[in-house]
Order: sequence, then C-alpha cells, then structure tokens
Amino acid sequence: MRHTCLALVLGCLATLVSALEIEDHRLFPGTGDRVLRVISTADLEVFEPYLREFQSSQPSVSIDYTVVSSTELYRAIRGGAAFDLALSSAMDLQFQLANDGFAKSHSSETITALPEWARWRDLIFAFTAEPAVVVLSTPRFEGLELPTTRQELVTLLREFPDRFDGAVGTYDVRDSGLGYLFATQEARSTDAYWRLSEVMGRLNPQLYCCSGQMIDDVADGKLALAYNVLGSYAAERLARDSGGQVQILGMQDFTNVILRTAIIPTTAYETAGAGALIDMLARLGQREAPDTWPLPPLGQTGTDNLVGFGPIRLGPALMVYLDPLNRRAFLTEWENALEQR
Repeated sequence: MRHTCLALVLGCLATLVSALEIEDHRLFPGTGDRVLRVISTADLEVFEPYLREFQSSQPSVSIDYTVVSSTELYRAIRGGAAFDLALSSAMDLQFQLANDGFAKSHSSETITALPEWARWRDLIFAFTAEPAVVVLSTPRFEGLELPTTRQELVTLLREFPDRFDGAVGTYDVRDSGLGYLFATQEARSTDAYWRLSEVMGRLNPQLYCCSGQMIDDVADGKLALAYNVLGSYAAERLARDSGGQVQILGMQDFTNVILRTAIIPTTAYETAGAGALIDMLARLGQREAPDTWPLPPLGQTGTDNLVGFGPIRLGPALMVYLDPLNRRAFLTEWENALEQR
C-alpha cells in the first residue's frame, strides 16, 4: 500500500513539474509515504547537502526538489501550484507572495530566535545573507588594474572597449527576479548604477537569467566579467577552480546583500515537513561561522569592511518596484541603457 500511495503522489508531482519551466529536478526517496514538495531557486549542487542533512533526521520523508527561476517560482505559487515549501533569492517576490496571502504561518522556538530583520509576521523567513559580487576571468584581466568601485569599473570599460566588447555579462532583469531586485535596489542606492549600465550597453553585454550560467561562462573564458552575481555561487565555483581562472571582487563603494527566504505556500499539504526544514535552515542560518556549508549564515557575508553594506530589508518597501507602473518605467530606462545596438 505504501508503494502504491507513493507512486500516486509522485505521478501527480511529475505532472506538476512538467508544467513548469524547470532548470533541474530530483527526487530524494524516503522510507515512508510522506513527500515534501520543494520549489527552489537554489541549484541542486549547492542545496543537496541541506536536503541530505534533513533526511538524516527525517528518513521517512521523501523530498521532491524542483529548481526554477525566481520569476517562475513566483508565478507557480501565485497560480496555485501545489508545493509545500518555496525557497527563493528574490526576496521582493517572496515578500509579495506573503503579503498577498499566498503563505501559511509557521512558528517555533527556532524561528523566535531569528533576528527580527530576518523574518516577517511568521510568514517569511531568511536563512542566508548573500552579497552581490563581480566575478572576473583572471586571464582576460591580465595586465589590468582591478577595479574596486563602480566608477573604477566604468573607467576601465571605457578605456578598453575592444577587450570587453561582448564579454560583459549581467542579468536580463526582464526575466530574472533576482536580477531585477539587485538592479532596482542598486539604482536607488547609488548614482553609479546608471552610468555603469550605459557603459555596459555600448559593449554588447550578454544577458542571463541566472548567476550559475554567468559564472560558468567566466570560468570558461567566454566572459571577462559577470556583474552582480550571487557571492555564494561564486565562492562555490572558486572552490572548484584549481587553475586560478576566476576571481571574486566585492565593490568597495556599495554592496547589495540579499536574504534567501522561505515561505510555506497556502497550497502546502506536508506542512510539518516544511516547518521542520525551515527550522533546520534557520538554525544553520544562525551559526557563527560559515563552516563547510555552501551557503553563508545570516551574520557572515564576507562584506563586513565594505561601505554601504547591509541586507536588503524585509518590508513593504520591497514592493515599490513591483508596482506595474514603476516596473514599466524602470525597465524602459534599463532597456535604453543596456540595449544600445
């Protein structure tokens, strides 16, 4: 009977997953009938250790893990897709879902111990703090002085247009929820954002949906640099880069830091499993040292000495640029800056 029930559940999950634009998908079988359906923006190679750790204490729970873009995750949950847990780096879209009634509440002693800035109304919970960084190709920068601020990067790109033509990568903010969050928060925090965007726009920039793809293209030498990628993904890639092909730069003038967050959708069935995984992630998020876990804790971002450092706040201000009129105006200005050819 257990195998029959599990097969029926997994058959429904397969139908659900086929309707999404997925980037990766894997089932982690458990010993019982319970299935925890997780939709996430975190790559499997980054997040698998957390899933294995969870199953070490909850071996009866199967985990069906689906990787999608932050925009696709938002659309799926808003459209009523039946997932038990949603994990995303696009904290503005997560906040919008929670604010609009698409999240169930969860409380526990572990959640109560989270800093107030890392949770909102027992509906949305942060478990990492991750800076945006610049990743560059060491061979492509040979002989050049490395920039430490956006103005220095602007100057460098202007002085060597032939070297950087077609070799600068950044997010396509029309499709990437995380890219849009980084762009809007940076635009409201530093005037240098638009100057840099205009200079990039003259260099035939390559536009991406995801940090991982950009970092891989830097490592392969297709890009000279990738702008505003997740520092956690860059660090993970650097750890595998034995040839010294990749370097990570944190801009000294201003650094965005996102909170990776979790919500339990209102469509969730396995709420106990979802709450238990949130608690585990929250405990790891409060650890004092990065240790060997792929994602950094809430208090360890590697940007302590940078000007303008600080996590983007969980709150209604996140929804300003999600307003349709504000979004349309921002995207028009972005397209004018980035698409000049």
